[in-house]
Amino acid sequence: MSFKFPERAPAGASGNAGLASVVEAAPVGVLVVAADGRMLYVNSALENMFGYSKAQLLGQAVEMLLPADIRERHLDFRQLFFSHPTPRTMGSGRELFAQHADGRQFPIEIGLGSMPHEDEICAVAFVSDITPRRRLEHRFAKVVASLPIGLLMAGADGKISMTNQALDALFGYSPGELAGQPVEVLLPQRVRQGHPALRAAFAKAPEVRAMGSGRDLLAQHKNGSEFPVEVGLTPLEAEGERLVLAAITDISLRKKFEETLQQANAQLEEFTYVASHDLRSPLRGIADLISWIREDLDPSQLSADIERNFVRAEERIARAERMIEDLLEYARAGRQDERVEEVDPGLLVRETLELLDIPSGFQVEVEIKARPFPAARTPLSLAIRNLLSNACKHHGGGKGVIRIAVEEDGRFNLFTVEDDGVGVPPGSEERIFKLFHRASSQAEGHGVGLAVTRRMVNSNGGTVVLDRNGTLGGACFRIRWPRFPLKEVG
Repeated sequence: MSFKFPERAPAGASGNAGLASVVEAAPVGVLVVAADGRMLYVNSALENMFGYSKAQLLGQAVEMLLPADIRERHLDFRQLFFSHPTPRTMGSGRELFAQHADGRQFPIEIGLGSMPHEDEICAVAFVSDITPRRRLEHRFAKVVASLPIGLLMAGADGKISMTNQALDALFGYSPGELAGQPVEVLLPQRVRQGHPALRAAFAKAPEVRAMGSGRDLLAQHKNGSEFPVEVGLTPLEAEGERLVLAAITDISLRKKFEETLQQANAQLEEFTYVASHDLRSPLRGIADLISWIREDLDPSQLSADIERNFVRAEERIARAERMIEDLLEYARAGRQDERVEEVDPGLLVRETLELLDIPSGFQVEVEIKARPFPAARTPLSLAIRNLLSNACKHHGGGKGVIRIAVEEDGRFNLFTVEDDGVGVPPGSEERIFKLFHRASSQAEGHGVGLAVTRRMVNSNGGTVVLDRNGTLGGACFRIRWPRFPLKEVG
């Protein structure tokens, strides 16, 4: 029995091309099979797909295109279809494989339909080789499996369809144990009841976003323990089904670090304010006492030595008071400034220079290659001012060159302050940033300025370092300040 598609499309169809020509040129394999399994028609795409010619296929049993181990079972599937020849996808929910003429197997998808031919019904199969797609899926699966963050995929019904190794380990489940379970099994018992409503709300307006923005999220381990997490949601669609990919990160260590840091900052601030109050009072008392003694003494009793001792005592009291102020400034530097505004680097540098009393013997070079950016102006200005002040104070000479430059460096702005002075002794790169440490015993000050600078810069997401590769030969400090303030997701 020979088979031919009609030369013209059915009445009402658009276009003038013959149906036979359309089917022959189709990019998918088209196969017409009789009820007894004989192949009546194949198009060119199917020939190329399987590596056979039309002459080799026509009249042969369709089972020759299948792997040997399923050919016998396919006879039953074929009879079942012909008993109820309704259009459908073949092997729904299962992976289907075909066999090439050279013996290799490859994955396929098949759509089944039927059409009358002479006195019988024939099956029409539309065959697609999905090898490239499967290869991409396998590569994606390998990437997902190796990622260090937990990933799960769930359907619209909230049932988990996929988890990677990191997520299984994070929650204490064995591989594949979570498949088919509702995502609520990963939540604390007290919040499970309300979660389906949240899922439904996300399904109505799916978008890539962080879950639970502004709230602390908790997950539940298989053993019942709870831990804080961050969750990113990504809506996907595969084969007409809506899915959600969730990326889950355990932030227990970060939360503990944040709490420890907050406690340390609070304790430092409390200690500093208490210490400053307890120290200021006796210092004021000593200063008043010295003033009274000086007033009570007859001018004839004030020898040069006594006068010099009074002056030395007053200087030391003033130095102790400045140290207390430095301690307070150090404590305040740990607070992140929330007042973010548009900052013009050039204008900021000019304003900072105007506030400083730079000796006339110094030449200041300024080079700005950065655009305005959002930042906390006050701590950035103070940090630059401290570095410029140190460049003058610790230069080692009454005149010289100070250079300040600003340039964009990835997601940071790079502020460089350098001079042509004596520089910082080798081995002091980190020590100079510690509280009450100075580059040398001859250096002025209490060793607080750089500690305050680093504390301010770090609390706003930046870094400050001493760079030994400066161009002027003296001290070179570089501040990296974020060009885009990062906001944490609660």
